[in-house]
Amino acid sequence: MSKEKAIGFQLVDITTEQFAMVKENYTKETETSLKTGIDFKIDIENNIIGCDASFIFSQEEKMFLLLEVGCHFNVKKKDWEGFETDGKLVVPKYFLEHLAVLTIGTARGVMFAKTENTQFSQFIVPTINVTLLIKEDGIFMSEE
Repeated sequence: MSKEKAIGFQLVDITTEQFAMVKENYTKETETSLKTGIDFKIDIENNIIGCDASFIFSQEEKMFLLLEVGCHFNVKKKDWEGFETDGKLVVPKYFLEHLAVLTIGTARGVMFAKTENTQFSQFIVPTINVTLLIKEDGIFMSEE
């Protein structure tokens, strides 16, 4: 088992990248499916890692509820510098998993707030095992 080093960071921004409810595509009688995605982006100049979590609820291939939330995390300068290797930024898997868990939890709250008092309030972002989504360290190329 590898030793996980503490990484200093703070949440600096939350964005709702996409949100849509399409009432015509939903019926109570039809089975619902959920597609989930996680994506990471970096801002090298500001030591920021962005994590986007997306959720698409659909029935019979038709989307009826869409949510994509982004959380933006500022990493302590000394820890960011520890990620830098040979012109690349290598972010440890365990840290990306932690950021993903925080982002998914945030998305769960955004979903609740946006669907409150609608027919879609019954749908929640489920718990997600991020270790199945994030398989390895994140390697980002420097733009320099």
